[in-house]
Amino acid sequence: MTETTTRNDDLGDFTVEIADQVESFVIAIREIAAADDPDYAISLLLLEVSQLLLAGGRLGAISDVVPDERFEPDTGYDPDVDGLRHSLANLLEPIDEHAALFDPYAHEPELFTSRLSDDIADVMSDLLHGLQHYRAGRATEALWWWQFSYLSNWGSTASSALRALHSVVSHVRLDAVEEEAVLIEDRLLAQAAVEAVEPG
Repeated sequence: MTETTTRNDDLGDFTVEIADQVESFVIAIREIAAADDPDYAISLLLLEVSQLLLAGGRLGAISDVVPDERFEPDTGYDPDVDGLRHSLANLLEPIDEHAALFDPYAHEPELFTSRLSDDIADVMSDLLHGLQHYRAGRATEALWWWQFSYLSNWGSTASSALRALHSVVSHVRLDAVEEEAVLIEDRLLAQAAVEAVEPG
């Protein structure tokens, strides 16, 4: 038994846990996209993307997974996420577009415009590709793909989506508190002004 085989066998329980998290995310996102409540969707997307990035962090923290075969086996077809992308775009239309940072450590960091619907659909595509390997009994190949695509694509994409979702929730909650505080301050000032002109 080779060192590589031993290491991959030791990752068996870990692979099952990651697969469960991926499956849970895929199911949840499809349910969110099929709903008709943007406020509900934003809150749940914040939760689901946060939980997925926990799985991603675990993938990034372990050593490189070595696939069983030199070349990636054919999964048969590419997952179709266009319907999901379209549903999310309609659901999130007012806040779908957001500013994103390509690489904070680049020599000249690049800002660009992205869409939450595109971000989440792209993440789903990567996850579903690995899920096809997993369901076909190629657990190590699935884990390798999820780790590789986390480091090369879906990790940064999901992180960007999370920042955008967090910003939306923060603005909704904190701006409302700030507006309420301003109204209270205005009422107090008005009351003080009335008391100042009224005879004692």
